[in-house]
Amino acid sequence: MKFKFGPAGLGGVKEAVNNLEHYHKLGLTACEIAFTYGVYIHKKEDAEEIEKAAKKLGIKLSIHAPYWINLNSKEKKKTQESMKRILDCCETGELLGANLVVFHPGYYGGMDKEQTFQNIKKAILKVKQEIKKHKWKINIAAETTGKINVFGSVDETERLVHETGCSFCIDFAHILAREKKIDFKYILSKLKSKELHIHFSGIEYGEKGERRHIKTNKEKLKDLLLNLKKYAESREIVIINESPYPIEDSVLGLKLV
Repeated sequence: MKFKFGPAGLGGVKEAVNNLEHYHKLGLTACEIAFTYGVYIHKKEDAEEIEKAAKKLGIKLSIHAPYWINLNSKEKKKTQESMKRILDCCETGELLGANLVVFHPGYYGGMDKEQTFQNIKKAILKVKQEIKKHKWKINIAAETTGKINVFGSVDETERLVHETGCSFCIDFAHILAREKKIDFKYILSKLKSKELHIHFSGIEYGEKGERRHIKTNKEKLKDLLLNLKKYAESREIVIINESPYPIEDSVLGLKLV
C-alpha cells in the first residue's frame, strides 16, 4: 500500500512551481489543482512547466472542476455549459499531466432519483466520448457529495462508475455529513479500484448535510488511515486534504502513516 498526501490548491500560475517545491520539501506527493471557480491556467507553456516540475518532484496532480456544474439541469444550456467546464478542465489537465478531473455531478432539482441518474449518466457518457475523441489519457471522477438534496451518495456514485466507466472520488467528510456515519468496509467494497482518490478533512454538518469544512481532527484521520490499511490493501491511495489548513493537515497525515 502506498499513500500520497497533498493539499487541495496549488495557488496562482506564478507561484505554482515554487509551491510544488515547497510541498516536496514537506514530503507531500500529491496536489489537487482547484479550478473550482474556472480554469485559471490558460497558457500551454505554463501548464507544461508545472507538469514538468510535478513530474520531477514526484507529485501526482489532479484537478477539481468548478463548483457550478449540474449535469441534471432542467435547462439544456446549463447542462451543456457544465459539460464544457469539465472538458475545459480535461484539456488543461492533459497538459498538466493530471490523471483525474474531480467533479460534483449535479442536483436532483425536483426530479426523482432515477431520472436524475439517467440524465447525469447520459451527460457523462458524452463527456467521455469527447475525451476519447481527443485521445486524452485523463479520466473524470464523480465525487461523493455531502448534502442530502444533492446527487452523489456512495451507491449512486458506484452505479455511475459501473455504467459509464468514469472514475470516482471518495470524500469521507461528505459521506459523514450526508449519512451521519462512515461504514468504511461497505464504502471500500463498493468503490473498488487499483488506485483510490480520496478527499478528507474535518466537517461541520447538520440535518441536511454539510455546512463547511473545518480543521482535520487527528483521531478521525487516524481512524481513516487504520481502515484504509485494513480494507484497501495493495492499492495506491491519494488523500487530498480540503480543510482550511490543507498543507498542515496533509503533513499530519504523512506523520500518522
